[in-house]
Amino acid sequence: MASTFAVLYTYTDDAALRDETRPVHREYLRGLADEGALLVAGAWAPVEEPGGLLVFRAEDKAAVQVYVDDDPFTTAGVVARAEIREWAPPLGPLADALNGR
Repeated sequence: MASTFAVLYTYTDDAALRDETRPVHREYLRGLADEGALLVAGAWAPVEEPGGLLVFRAEDKAAVQVYVDDDPFTTAGVVARAEIREWAPPLGPLADALNGR
C-alpha cells in the first residue's frame, strides 16, 4: 500500500544553475505527476531560504529516494540537501486521501 512522503529540498546558492536547470526539472516532475507519484511540488516563497517541498505517494522511502536521485535538480547540483519524511496527516480536508482512506 502506498504511503505519503514529504521531501524538503534545500538549494545551493547558485541561482544561475537553478534557473538554467528549472525547465528540465519541471518536465521531470510533470512526468511523475502524470504517473500519480507526485501530488504537489513547489519552491518556497522568495523571502524564505531557497528550496522547496514535494509530496509523493510511493510504496516506501527507497522509491522516493530514487525520484530525488533522478531529479535534474539533484543531478545538476542544485539540491544541497534533500530530507525525505513519511507523512500521515491526521486532520484536514486532504488527510483521508493522503492516508489512503
